[in-house]
Amino acid sequence: MELKLFDYDLPEELIATSPLKERDQSRLLVVDQGKISDDNFLNIASHFREGDLLVFNNSKVIPAKLTVRKNIADIDIFLHKQLSPTKWQIFAKPGKKLKIGDQITIYENSSIKIIDKLDDGQIIIEFIADLPVDALLDKIGEMPLPPYIQKHHKPDELDKIKYQTIYAKTSGSVAAPTAGLHFSAHVFNELKNKGVNKAFVTLHVGGGTFLPIKSDNIKNHQMHSEFCEISPENAQLINETKKNGGRVIAVGTTSMRTIESAAHNNLVQPFAGETSIYITPGFDFQIFDMLITNFHLPKSSLIVLASAFAGHQNIMNAYNHAIEKKYRFFSYGDCCLLNRENNV
Repeated sequence: MELKLFDYDLPEELIATSPLKERDQSRLLVVDQGKISDDNFLNIASHFREGDLLVFNNSKVIPAKLTVRKNIADIDIFLHKQLSPTKWQIFAKPGKKLKIGDQITIYENSSIKIIDKLDDGQIIIEFIADLPVDALLDKIGEMPLPPYIQKHHKPDELDKIKYQTIYAKTSGSVAAPTAGLHFSAHVFNELKNKGVNKAFVTLHVGGGTFLPIKSDNIKNHQMHSEFCEISPENAQLINETKKNGGRVIAVGTTSMRTIESAAHNNLVQPFAGETSIYITPGFDFQIFDMLITNFHLPKSSLIVLASAFAGHQNIMNAYNHAIEKKYRFFSYGDCCLLNRENNV
């Protein structure tokens, strides 16, 4: 399919550049076999039945944005992918000012060393510090807000709370699994009262999530790889739900990609490793019946995934409806509840 089929015009004022005061106050657009309806996220439990299962990504966002100073130049560093306890792949701006062998002090006795520069513009660095890297980042790092938010404000203390799910547990993401940002303790209590169950997986979201598809044909796009994990206990929860006739709902594209990477013969296998699964129209979904997801950037792999799940025309109609009704878009924006196309 041609990439232009996944494009749409979004008025800039609909891009959400700050979080709502209460995370569960967002709007909810429901797409079911071509039917579109408007709701509020506080009512999300009303769309599920007893015995259904929500699958959450419990990855925790780390303060992955650093500003370092070399000579008289400030250089922005965005941690992208962890290679070892002390080594990371990064994006840097302006990266040309960093040379292999450079060692730059970033905090007291702590520094980074430039190990290598890759052909695609990424850079490999090593942290040389008395502190563990996580502790160092907590002291000097900023939350890695998407570029369309950083244009409007620098990351602050509120972002450390709001750009993080309330159930985040395992550190490693450099972008939030944003579908989960809407869930509050109140919503969790409503789900529990309804008899809706929860399972948790981990996928550490990489900086490549912001990279657009550049090829005119979506099939020629190469997905970045990310670490994901599903435990035997959570795999069993999902398989038992399917066996008992319950529906399985992905909270976010990251949960969906994790589980579909680990699915075989309509069963989920325990898994820990890298995935670069790329879901496009025609994909054979084995596990999920519904998907909770935010609105995605035009021409992105994520809007392609949503189209594969709910139907391309259904998604484009839904986005046009959301624009007309002035929904808030992207990471801090409103969300959708998508039913799988032709789902029984």
